[in-house]
Amino acid sequence: MLDKEAMIVSLSTNLEVKKDVLCIRLSGELDHHSADDLREKATKAIEDYDIQHIVLNLEQLSFMDSSGLGVILGRYKQIKQHHGEMVVCAISPAVQRLFEMSGLFKIIRLEPTEEYALQRLGVA
Repeated sequence: MLDKEAMIVSLSTNLEVKKDVLCIRLSGELDHHSADDLREKATKAIEDYDIQHIVLNLEQLSFMDSSGLGVILGRYKQIKQHHGEMVVCAISPAVQRLFEMSGLFKIIRLEPTEEYALQRLGVA
């Protein structure tokens, strides 16, 4: 029998700062098990590096639940306080459907690639 921890598909998080843009690349599953860790890392990076914008690359994200939506919405609000913008790129169909159903695309722009998103924000 597998232990419970072995069955949890983890979230891999890659954060990179380019000028005043925080690039967040996620792969795996963003759920209640991994949401707090992502929230802490992203919030710290935004504060430490005086981040203006966020590019969220979800190409490798296979699953997201309401906890993940909450983390994204919270970082969006944090960025808006600095008059910044959050852009989502390279989103998988399943996660895109969740964004559409939740109405997040009304406030967060979708771009086809990370490079294009960075160009639109004047960084690339």
